[in-house]
Amino acid sequence: MDLIKDIITGICFFIGSLSIIVGACGLIKFPDVFSRIHAAGMIDTGGTAFFLLGMITQTGWSLITVKLLLIGIFIFFTSPVSSHVTANLARQKKLIPFGRKIGKLL
Repeated sequence: MDLIKDIITGICFFIGSLSIIVGACGLIKFPDVFSRIHAAGMIDTGGTAFFLLGMITQTGWSLITVKLLLIGIFIFFTSPVSSHVTANLARQKKLIPFGRKIGKLL
């Protein structure tokens, strides 16, 4: 049974690590702040969720599991809020999304 938990934990950590690496490459490669917000917000939240799932699998059902679930809920709500605040600040600073002309911008 411990071997199965270790395998599931390893798979979750691998998927989470791969997700975080893809998000980091998106931060480097994408051309503007709006694309980078999407890469950071979506991918990092998914990677963190897989890390938390792997840790929950490893710990079993205990108080630590409840704490990990609370951390997951906190990240689930704060990541979109921080992305939204960053996008609003970019709009206030009149940053233009890549591929848009100035006349089309609202």
